[in-house]
Amino acid sequence: MDDVWDLVIVGGGPAGSAAALRAKQLRPEARVLLLDRAAFPRDKACGDGIAAHGRDELALLGLPDLIADHRPTRHLSVISPGGARVCATVARPNYVVPRKVFDARLVEAARARGVEVRRHRVRALVSHRDRVVIDGVLTARAVVGADGANSAMRRLIGMPAPPDRHLAIAVRGYADVPADDDVQLIVMQREGWPAYAWSFPIGDGSANVGFGMLLPRLRATGRPGREVLHGRLAEILPHLPARDLRAHHLPLSPGRPGHGAGRVMLAGDAAGLINPLTGEGIYYALLSGRLAGQAAVQAAGDPLPAYRRGLQNALGRHLRTTDVLARAAQSPSFIDAAIDVASRRQRVFDLLVEVGLGAGVVPLPIAGAVLGRWLLNGIPGR
Repeated sequence: MDDVWDLVIVGGGPAGSAAALRAKQLRPEARVLLLDRAAFPRDKACGDGIAAHGRDELALLGLPDLIADHRPTRHLSVISPGGARVCATVARPNYVVPRKVFDARLVEAARARGVEVRRHRVRALVSHRDRVVIDGVLTARAVVGADGANSAMRRLIGMPAPPDRHLAIAVRGYADVPADDDVQLIVMQREGWPAYAWSFPIGDGSANVGFGMLLPRLRATGRPGREVLHGRLAEILPHLPARDLRAHHLPLSPGRPGHGAGRVMLAGDAAGLINPLTGEGIYYALLSGRLAGQAAVQAAGDPLPAYRRGLQNALGRHLRTTDVLARAAQSPSFIDAAIDVASRRQRVFDLLVEVGLGAGVVPLPIAGAVLGRWLLNGIPGR
């Protein structure tokens, strides 16, 4: 006899755990199963940054203190491709929590709420009108595919992989920094733009450091990816020699997420929900996972339309904004202008943080200020 569940979630990262937590939060009696091919705790290559919007999502899931034992990071410094600089205090602090810690805590919180967690790799999916059968043995009334950038669930429901032009690749490691370092640093590089390095201090004398660029730009170098990524990280941040370097792909949002098909909803990286300006994905993962879990129990008869509406209401205008800005940002001089304006106007700095790390949109007056500076520089497109 099939094992029947109200909701099966594939992938135990932030999106999958958020889906499980939300489903049990709204309907404690629901049978929820969380599958992941790895055992937790496990490492995940990522920038480890959790912005204020991410903490808001944790609070909505009933976990306001999940990362309260980590030190807040209150300052952000950005250097543009052309050397414009801004360093300011963020309106609300960010946190840096290694994914080995963060993801394991989310999974344990889901388990404590009554979610069953199993180690399992999904290989087959058969969709019916009122159910989905996984690997011939699990039956679910709804499924959330939250299995990351290389999502097997996306492939199994017949959705195409993101085109190369929307794929970035990054390398992440850790480096020693002063224990009191609380400045998140982003250094953009004109060569191979869009490309940037980062240093995000954790608060324990170490920092998450890395470098990322678009996959087509990496291939255009004609050199091995490892050589390029490792080399540029060492070149840009020579004072922060990195250890434990690991590469990962980021399917950048094209302005519209891949919602899913039938009774399968895609969330987080599997849906292509990565901010194309910053590579931020944890907030999107928590939010989309929460909305998918909510749709699974509140619209059990047909969850996908409810999930699609929820994402549209929460992120529609924002994703259209980031898509437009990502197109403009193909010109490094546009970013130079934006950072130059932000260095002189705190409101613009705060807005850029909202757009890059949260769900912000750009009001016309501020867009006009950046555009004016861009044109005044006289170098659009260079």
